[in-house]
Amino acid sequence: MNSYLENELQKRYNLHRFWTCPEKSVFLETHRNSIRAIVGNASAGADAKLIDDLPKLEIISSFSVGLDKIDLGKCKEKGIRVTNTPEVLTEDVADLAIGLILALLRRLCECDRYVRSGKWKYGDFKLTTKFSGKSVGIIGLGRIGAAIAKRAQGFNCPINYYSRTEKPDVGYKYYPTVVELAQNSDILVVACALTDETRHIVNREVIDALGPKGVLINIGRGPHVDEKELVKALTEGRLGGAGLDVFEEEPHVPEELFGLENVVLLPHVASATVETRTAMADLVLGNLEAHFAGKSLLTPVV
Repeated sequence: MNSYLENELQKRYNLHRFWTCPEKSVFLETHRNSIRAIVGNASAGADAKLIDDLPKLEIISSFSVGLDKIDLGKCKEKGIRVTNTPEVLTEDVADLAIGLILALLRRLCECDRYVRSGKWKYGDFKLTTKFSGKSVGIIGLGRIGAAIAKRAQGFNCPINYYSRTEKPDVGYKYYPTVVELAQNSDILVVACALTDETRHIVNREVIDALGPKGVLINIGRGPHVDEKELVKALTEGRLGGAGLDVFEEEPHVPEELFGLENVVLLPHVASATVETRTAMADLVLGNLEAHFAGKSLLTPVV
C-alpha cells in the first residue's frame, strides 16, 4: 500500500489493513457487515468470493489502471461501483517503456556494471544496437500504447500496432493478428489490458515470429506473456532479448533470466514515481469521497 494513500485513508475512514490479517476468514466474519469499500491495487483486488463475503460492500476503488484483480461481472451483478486510476500514469509508463528499449538495445545496465567493475581500463565495451529507425509494434493502442507510439516516433521509428479493431486516422500500420505484427516488428511492446482474451497473447508462435533479432518489451501485465515459452526462447537464442517490468507470479521471477545479458528486469515500477503515485492516490480518495457524498464518480468503470 502506498504510504501517502494509507495515511489519508486512516485519517478519513476506519481503515482495516486486510493484507496484515493472519486469519482472513475470521476477520471477514467479524467485519463482514461493516465494510463498505475496498481499496485494491495491481496485485490485490476483489474476487467473487470476497465480494460475496461482504454484503454491505458498495465500492471498490483500485489504486491501479488495471482491473484484472477485480471480478467486474460480480460487481455489476451486485450493483457495486468500481473505479480505477487511468490517464495519470500514462506518461510514466510510456517513459519507462522507452527506457527499457534503450536499456536493452544499448546494454545500459551492462555498461554500468562494466565501469563499476573496473573492466573499462582493460578495453572498450562491445558494440550494441541502435534504437532509432527500428520498427516498433505495439499490442494495444489505448492511452498507454498511443503514448509509447508518440515517443517512439521521436526516434524515427515506424509504428505498427494490433488492437481488437483498427483505429481510424492514427497513421500507423495495423495488423489483424499479433503474429503478423511480430513478423513485421523489430521491437514488440505489450501495452494492452489483461483479460481472458489477452492472457498469453504473446505465446510461442508470436515469440518465434519476432525472432532471434527481435526484442519483447512488457509493461502491461505478467500473464500477457507465456513466461515459460519466453524463458525457453531466450535461453535457446530464438528471441533477441526482453525488457520486463512485469511477471506472471510477482514478485517471483524465473531464475533462468538472472544470468542472461540480453534481458532487463524491473520490479513492476512503470508508474512508480512520487508524482504519479500521489496523483493515483488522490484519484482513489476522490472517488471514495464522491461515492459517500452521493456525487458522480471521477473515474467510474462500473
